[in-house]
Amino acid sequence: MNQEIISLDEITQFQSPTEEFNPYEWYKHKLQHEPVSYHEATDTWNVFRYNDVKRVLSDYEHFTSVRTRTTISVGADNDEGKHMGKFNLMTDPPDHRKSRSLLATAFTPRSLKLWEPRIQKTVNELIAKISEAEVIDVVKDFATALPTIVISDLLGVPSQDRNLFQQWVNDLFLPIPKENTEDVQALKRRAAKEYYNYLYPHIVNKRARPSDDIISDLIKAEVDGEQLSDDEIVRATMFILGAGIETTSHLLASTFYSFLYDNDQIYAEIQANQALLPNTVEEMLRYRFNIAKMDRTVKQDNNLLGVDLKKGDVVVVWMSAANMDEEVFDNPFTLDIHRPNNKQHLTFGNGPHFCLGAPLARLEATLGIGLFMDTFSKIEPVPGFKLEDNLTPSAAGQTLSTLPVRVYK
Repeated sequence: MNQEIISLDEITQFQSPTEEFNPYEWYKHKLQHEPVSYHEATDTWNVFRYNDVKRVLSDYEHFTSVRTRTTISVGADNDEGKHMGKFNLMTDPPDHRKSRSLLATAFTPRSLKLWEPRIQKTVNELIAKISEAEVIDVVKDFATALPTIVISDLLGVPSQDRNLFQQWVNDLFLPIPKENTEDVQALKRRAAKEYYNYLYPHIVNKRARPSDDIISDLIKAEVDGEQLSDDEIVRATMFILGAGIETTSHLLASTFYSFLYDNDQIYAEIQANQALLPNTVEEMLRYRFNIAKMDRTVKQDNNLLGVDLKKGDVVVVWMSAANMDEEVFDNPFTLDIHRPNNKQHLTFGNGPHFCLGAPLARLEATLGIGLFMDTFSKIEPVPGFKLEDNLTPSAAGQTLSTLPVRVYK
């Protein structure tokens, strides 16, 4: 049965892409005046404060990941675009354990250690291509290119096809708008079908000739005597690929935007002391990854959030708003790379469904920005840049489509 997609636009009613890219006033209002509120048009409860958000994400006895209505528009509504079989992360423990364990075999600390030199090599190659330029588009040339190449390489698919992968991801992760819904659904269905037909024979061949990559790890993975079929691996990689590209690209692009427009002193400060870089990445995840959200369905009647919730109610938790809760973060609406507790952010979720790809995203961002700084001593905004004209809808909210940057060696 297809899930009903809940329109986030109806809930937020942002007046422009720029307002969605900078939703801080909306979060401030919700945190102060409507921390748990019912939205009649979408028939949803919306939750904003840190402890409440954390509770909903972790308490699967009362808030289930099995739902018929959702805000998640990733994938497509045709056969090729769905979770099926043993790989289904939209479940609760104990069923969720098997799906997660099968997928986790590809994201072990050992894997990250092995991947680090490969990621570093990719970063160096990208920087070499732009090292003589005076002005670059840091989104196209770096923020999008890096995770696309990395995840394609780690999956074990030909890197020359990465532009195909990028387009498929762009389409599969599009939010469903109120207008032109069928046009967007058609793009998603086509992307899912093309991706499935491309990757399935690749996985069949990989079974005969495994190598050091995620697909080979998934082929070998076994939990409780069960393994993933070729069909299930295609579906698993579709979501790995999307999360690996979409999330990290958004993080990198937004970080460079912050370096240019939020606080133009940060870049030089980090360059002088790159030990600040990991904490900077965490602060960007807290402050600049600004539209992280998730939904759960009420499993049994409860009053855990201070309102009467009934079985079947949909609860949308706004992790990015929770990251602005002054009960947890001092001066939360200020970007502070020295913040001592910014790793407490909920951008990657909490509880059983905490994002498996979080360590990879952190590694790519830290390596990528650090090596970029080793080459470019200074960056400046390009006059005439208009944020409103350079944003595009994505699963991560409004994200930068281009960001021109003047670079100096």
